[in-house]
Amino acid sequence: MPTDTAPSRMKLVVTGGAGYVGSVCTARLIEAGHEVTVVDDLSTGHADAVPEGARFVEGDAAEVAGTLLGQGFDGVLHFAAKSLVGESMHDPGLYWHGNVVTSLRLLDAMRTHGTPRLVFSSTAATYGEPETSPITETAPTRPTNTYGATKLAIDHAITSYARAHGLAAVSLRYFNVAGAYGRYGERHTTETHLIPLVLQVATGDRAQVQIFGDDYPTDDGTAVRDYIHVTDLADAHLLALEHARSGEHDIYNLGNGTGFSVRQVIEACREATGHPIPAVVAPRRAGDPAVLVASSERARTALGWKPERTDLVGIVADAWQFTQDRKDANPA
Repeated sequence: MPTDTAPSRMKLVVTGGAGYVGSVCTARLIEAGHEVTVVDDLSTGHADAVPEGARFVEGDAAEVAGTLLGQGFDGVLHFAAKSLVGESMHDPGLYWHGNVVTSLRLLDAMRTHGTPRLVFSSTAATYGEPETSPITETAPTRPTNTYGATKLAIDHAITSYARAHGLAAVSLRYFNVAGAYGRYGERHTTETHLIPLVLQVATGDRAQVQIFGDDYPTDDGTAVRDYIHVTDLADAHLLALEHARSGEHDIYNLGNGTGFSVRQVIEACREATGHPIPAVVAPRRAGDPAVLVASSERARTALGWKPERTDLVGIVADAWQFTQDRKDANPA
């Protein structure tokens, strides 16, 4: 499967392409002229989120992709995964099988059919609670939950396959993804992300938002996180496809590079929505670090990637527009 030159137009499989990040990435791939087949079991994704122009095959990521790859593909972008931290701690088997075993089966299928490139959706959860900030790719990987542990295990497996079989692979470790791209946005059955939760207050679906701890060693006492626009994130995947090198597995952090506190996020949501958004302080959650901010210098240097949509109010405004459009299309 060795390759060092990416064709200008690629035939690609996107697993999890009916989900949030996967759908945006698929849309950007199609706009760039690539041929895309989306594979998704719709356990958390939505069939109507698959972009026009993509072929859609419903089913298990490894099983379906393994069959499809025999038709000859230039690469795989692997988003399909279980991703709820709390659930991963209560039902670890679901995550070890759903994430790790599925990914190993996919890697084997790629090897069997000679599929040369892989871009993997990894996570900042592989780092656990970092000692320093901003976090670089050389930081120790000490995940504090099963979800992060499974993603780290997959990263190790990819490294092994790249070295042994010539796979050209890139893992992208995300921090907090936010915003929307037109009709493609965030809509989880179980919502755990801050910006969508705050916007639920603005839509009237939630009475108030909780701030978990206001006594952190930060400027306003609330935890600080790095928010990256989903479109910037998707664009990094296109660059990763082009820069993947045979026999190598490169890992890049993707973040805005700027940290925003919980109070800053809530204030940005108030500005973007015009809603007062009541907030109440609750006790800290165990294991929540004070600051998690990415260093994306490696991605900037190696991929030529630069986030373009870094304004927090702008990021929230895109998410809010998507939320309103969904409400208008699906009135209660």
